[in-house]
Amino acid sequence: MLDPATGDVLFARYAYPPNELGYCGPDDPEALLEFAAGSDHYPLGNRAAAFEGAWAYLESIASATGLDPLDARVVEAYWIGNDLLDRIDPAAFGAEIRRRFAGETLADWAALAGPDGAGPQHAVPHHSFQVFVVYPWVRLLGRGGAALQVLDRCRIRDGEVLKVDGDEIVVRYEPLEWDGQSLFLGAPVQERARWAQNGRSLLAAVTPGDRVALHWDWVCDRLTPVMAAELRKRTATQLDWTNLARGLSRAEPA
Repeated sequence: MLDPATGDVLFARYAYPPNELGYCGPDDPEALLEFAAGSDHYPLGNRAAAFEGAWAYLESIASATGLDPLDARVVEAYWIGNDLLDRIDPAAFGAEIRRRFAGETLADWAALAGPDGAGPQHAVPHHSFQVFVVYPWVRLLGRGGAALQVLDRCRIRDGEVLKVDGDEIVVRYEPLEWDGQSLFLGAPVQERARWAQNGRSLLAAVTPGDRVALHWDWVCDRLTPVMAAELRKRTATQLDWTNLARGLSRAEPA
């Protein structure tokens, strides 16, 4: 069995949920699930590089830090956030990511200029940047509820496990909301999420009280208090900059 602490296994755990849905990555989600669940019969191989979005960010962090793109610290920095992101030059990253994703015609590239035109002081290779800047969904807000739902599911969310029910859990988390002007995290709600499927899981076990990371409708990691705080900080910063860059005022939840 594979060591679940290695960067390639960590990457697979976060990458599997959108891969299962066919949104990104290679056309073999079952093999990725097997690898994420700890089987060494289906090595990651070049599957990580096939996630063109995530791989660009991993390479960016690796280049700035001298680490391997699948080093566990690099993978954690992208999906959750850690101090490696503080070593990134925002201007260089902004220019690189715009070059790499030049074909994303609905990307919110105006966000890279910052609200005062001073440049992308906030831009770091974190998953929230991909979700709220490169993907088109922020620009589609107001055209029905689909955009908000995708933004909420695609971002990495932290939540507290309330109950384990077979292959599913009941989790409490703060959903993404939009009031017509600003994006923000709302009052906690409960939802069901998967943590296992047909005896295979992305985590060895889940228990009530655990703080976990959610991606789409899967639990993909157990978070320490430090990791949860880091994820919330990076998410809040990106939401603030997204709102400001679009000329919107930050609306605090009641």
